[in-house]
Order: sequence, then structure tokens, then C-alpha cells
Amino acid sequence: MTTQPDPVRADGKPALPDGWRWVRLGEICVINPPRPPDLSRPEGAPTSFVPMAAVDERLGAITKAEIRPFAQLRRGYTYFEEGDVLFAKITPCMQNGKHAIARELIDGLGFGTTEFHVLRPSSEAVAEWIHFFVRQPGVLHEATAHFTGAVGQQRVPEGFLANLGIPLPPVGEQKRIVAILAEQMAAVERARAAAQARIEAAKALPAAYLRAALNSPEAARWPRKPLREICAGPGQYGTSVKADAEGQGIPILRMGNLVEGGIRWDDLKCIRLSAAEEDKYRLAEGDILFNRTNSAELVGKTAVFDGGRNAVFASYLIRFRARRGLADPEFISAYINSGQGRAFVAAHMGRAVGQVNISASTMHQMPIPLPPLAYQEAIVDALKKQRVVARSARQVVEAELAAIEALPGAILRRAFSGEL
Repeated sequence: MTTQPDPVRADGKPALPDGWRWVRLGEICVINPPRPPDLSRPEGAPTSFVPMAAVDERLGAITKAEIRPFAQLRRGYTYFEEGDVLFAKITPCMQNGKHAIARELIDGLGFGTTEFHVLRPSSEAVAEWIHFFVRQPGVLHEATAHFTGAVGQQRVPEGFLANLGIPLPPVGEQKRIVAILAEQMAAVERARAAAQARIEAAKALPAAYLRAALNSPEAARWPRKPLREICAGPGQYGTSVKADAEGQGIPILRMGNLVEGGIRWDDLKCIRLSAAEEDKYRLAEGDILFNRTNSAELVGKTAVFDGGRNAVFASYLIRFRARRGLADPEFISAYINSGQGRAFVAAHMGRAVGQVNISASTMHQMPIPLPPLAYQEAIVDALKKQRVVARSARQVVEAELAAIEALPGAILRRAFSGEL
């Protein structure tokens, strides 16, 4: 395929292969076509409905279409037909890629959220050509410069799409290129899924080691003691004083700072406390912090304070202190985070005002397996090594995944410059 001799045209648009031309999207699409004036269906007729949540932003496809009676949809929703391209106009759905081709609609028609622009291709363009073009990162970035409306409710105006320049080869060439694009995007998706699976496998390594240790023949012989007998004193709830917006005072650890059994020191906030309150809530090395409320997935998240910094803890957390010489804090934290520990938490959680929670007194009843202290320390040491291995493996695969995530944009750029 030969290209024009000049790399860039006089109007600033890149040169195109022979037979291609630049057009405005509004020249080859009807933007937001009106619904047929004679549209009539039985009120109970099952009809396709596409809310924004039905569009998979990564795949750019409708994956969760709903079926509703026609009477519920005939007013107040966006009308479209089989083969129309749906373009999410509101932030952040637009930037996230919630754009799809309407396919497999009941009786060839459907309705959706009013936050879609509808692009109906003319005979000069195939839907896939338009869909791939508008999903390009460069196009979506350009669209943000044309937002209208208030912050948080900004939308891409119809005029942006109507005037958007798009390269247009003959229909046969469009079909050839989109077939290649479909194959390459499917290959990218397979590579992405494989990389994600490897990341999940790496993340599971520490838990797999701990599960094997806790289910070993030796573990069956370990005595079990309730947490209250292992702790030096009752569990303590953190301070309910609100964080200072200006970052003044002493750093406070919240549930988001508990990550993989340890403390994450970014995203810190501070609070102002009296000297007596600071002493009351100040953390010491080896303190076990337990997240007592929020969602079922977050309740039970536990970490050990590693010391070295001055900090207090928030009211969503409970502090437990293991008896020195009897229990290793890291071992106790690891057990609470294990499948066995999480099962106890799940079985004893209460629910209040839409959130689940568990009290310190209930946690005191948790039976903890207690091998000799040296055995606990050996398990903790091995678990830390597993975490290092897992973290290293994840970093390698995450770098691969970042490269994979960049592929679609590069592939689309080649396609629309005539290089496929």
C-alpha cells in the first residue's frame, strides 16, 4: 500500500494511504438520530435496556444488558438500533472507555441511559471502524478538552463528535482492518488475562504457605488459647478525633494504612490531641492493629505496628498487645489474616447501619493456635520471605502488564494511519 509523498498535509492532518480521505464524523454518522415517529410496541413487549453499568469499559462491549417491558422505556431514555455505536458522554465513564456497539438487541432496537451519544453509521462506514476510532486514548483525551457542564457532571457535547476528524478508507478496507484489529485486541486481552492470573498467583503465595503451616500434622497438636489469654490487657479502640485538614499534629493510622500484614506509610493524616490522649493512643512496636468495621471484605484486616515512628490509631481499629515470651505479634496477626482467622471473624460479625463490625470482646474469644515461640518465629520468618518473593514476582508481571495495557493504543494508532 503506497502513501502520499508528504508526511503531513497542509491542513496539519497526517497523510493517508491512497484511497483514504479525512472526513468529519458527522459526515459519515447521524449523531443522536431521533427515534422513529411511528415506533409502536405492545406495552409488555420485552425490550433491550443498556444502563451505563452494562458496558464493560475494558472490552468496550455490552456485557450486562437488561430486559424490561417497553412501557418502562418508551419515555425518558436514549433510543438506538442494532449496529449503532454508543458513546458515553459523561465523566469519568467517557475517559474510562464505556463505549460499545449495540448488538443482539431484541427486535433490533433498544434503550439506554441518557448519558450515551448515539452514532449511527452511514453506508460509507462500518460500526467497528467508528467504534475503534472513538475508543483511542488520544480521542478520549481530546474529548476532555471539550467538556461542558459543572465539575463532576461534565459531558462531551454532540458538536465535538460531529466535528471530529476521522480517516476514512473504502468500506472493504475498513472491514479488512477491523478484522485484524479484532484479532489483535483479542490477543491483547488473552495476554492481559494471563498476566493478571500470574499476579493473583504471586499474591496467593504467602497465604498458601501459611495455610500449609496451619494445616500441617504438627499444627493439629498445637494448643489453642483464646486471644484474651494471649494479650496483655483488653483490646483498645482508637481515637475518634477527626483528622486535621491542614495535616497538623500527630500522624494517625487508619484502616487504609493496614496492608498485607504491615503498615503503609503513605496517605497519612494527622490529628491534634492533648498530651494525655497522645500517651493513651500512641502506638508501640509490636502492637497488633485490627480493623473492626466497614465492609465484610475489610473487617478483620490486621497488621503489626513496626515502630520507628510516632503515631496513634483511629477508632475503626482495635489495638491488641501480645504477651511477650508467649506469642509473637506477627504470628498472631498472620493467623487473624489467615483463612481460619477470617472464618472466625465472618461467623461472628454483626451488622449496623449498613456496615458489618466485630467487637473487641468478641475477638477476645478467637481461639489462636499457639506452638512454641521459636516455632512461631520460624513461621513468621518464612512468611516474610514468601512475601518478598511474591512482591518481586508481582513487580515483574506488573511491568509486563503495563506494557500489555499500552498495546491497544499503539495498535489503534497504526490502524488509523494505514499501517495494518
